[in-house]
Amino acid sequence: MTRKAPDPTLEARLAKAFSTSVLERLFRVARRLDERALERLASRPGAPRLRRAHTALLPHLSPEGIRVSALAARLGVTKQAVSQLLDDLEAFGVVERTVDPDDARARRVSLTRRGREAILDGLAVLAEEERALRRLVGDEVVDRLDAALLALEPHVDPRGPASG
Repeated sequence: MTRKAPDPTLEARLAKAFSTSVLERLFRVARRLDERALERLASRPGAPRLRRAHTALLPHLSPEGIRVSALAARLGVTKQAVSQLLDDLEAFGVVERTVDPDDARARRVSLTRRGREAILDGLAVLAEEERALRRLVGDEVVDRLDAALLALEPHVDPRGPASG
């Protein structure tokens, strides 16, 4: 099957949409910072070998835990897909699954002590990345970004940061 030549008008519209989208730029920068942080974390002795798929679910874990079904719903994936990621994280010693006290048929996921320590290590790596950004673009730019994100956060996630 031969491939059709790209439509120049469509390609131009797509390029313009990408170049003018603030959120696309935010997603791209966040994705690359996440990748860099994972690379740094992986170089530390004894650190779990996390992938971006793992880091997508970590912010949804809280001290009281969350049901596997609720975690899947928040991520927009199946319980089976979440369970595969949780298998990895459980093998790393980062999370544990327990019987939900409200429904014995359901399972709750929560961070272990090692998981909490891994989160602290990850946040330390992010602090290193932030310091690097401050050196590259200056404190004022990073402070303005922080202020903008703080202003936006309650409007896009009313649960707040790291809520379960």
